[in-house]
Amino acid sequence: MTVLHEMDEKAEAKMRARDVSVYYGDKKAIDDVSIDIPTKFVTAFIGPSGCGKSTFLRTLNRMNDTIASARVEGDIELDGENIYSSGMDVVQLRARVGMVFQKPNPFPKSIYDNIAYGPKIHGLANSKGDLDEIVEKSLQRAGLWNEVKDRLGESGTALSGGQQQRLCIARAIAVDPEVILMDEPASALDPIATAKIEELIDELAGRYAIVIVTHSMQQAARVSQRTAFFHLGKMVEYGPTDEIFTNPLEERTKDYITGRYG
Repeated sequence: MTVLHEMDEKAEAKMRARDVSVYYGDKKAIDDVSIDIPTKFVTAFIGPSGCGKSTFLRTLNRMNDTIASARVEGDIELDGENIYSSGMDVVQLRARVGMVFQKPNPFPKSIYDNIAYGPKIHGLANSKGDLDEIVEKSLQRAGLWNEVKDRLGESGTALSGGQQQRLCIARAIAVDPEVILMDEPASALDPIATAKIEELIDELAGRYAIVIVTHSMQQAARVSQRTAFFHLGKMVEYGPTDEIFTNPLEERTKDYITGRYG
């Protein structure tokens, strides 16, 4: 049984998932999850390894489509539109619902071209001047501009791990998304780079709906306003982050948060 806390009225839903199950072949990886992703907040998915949180995250921009054996049942809507409908343009969807992966994955291109690539494909810039502006604004929002503004022609892969991850966030922002999905974005980074990513998430919150999968409960507590706890493919409990951590309604949530398993 999924337990939901009372939510405040300000949490308008950007995405809604209803009765979502995910299968890999015959194996059910996600079992009947329903959740609203609010517009202005950071939502964290927590739970032990292999509990389905990343699999569920990937349903929100149809990344599971890339896995031949994957099948998704149920409804997921973005602004009231079913993202799994036959009329949905998946390329467009992934521009609106951007993704940042666990390992930084800059393109083997210049820093400038990493950012400019998406806006070019999606026709967001009419001139080189427009493109320059998008690149600068995206790098500024990702807290990277001052570090790279004199080396935009250098390869994105030459940056440090933390800078590469911020470059990937800048790349996601450049196409003007509405939602940003982050799959353990700091797990490959050192504590200083992690702190920078967390600061960045704070700054981006409110501008985008952000969903972050994290194995760190401390990180979830620091960056999110909403937390969903997953266990064995089910969403056990969902509510305001402070309530999930201080007053969980479900025994399994309490056990996980107090370190009895996980």
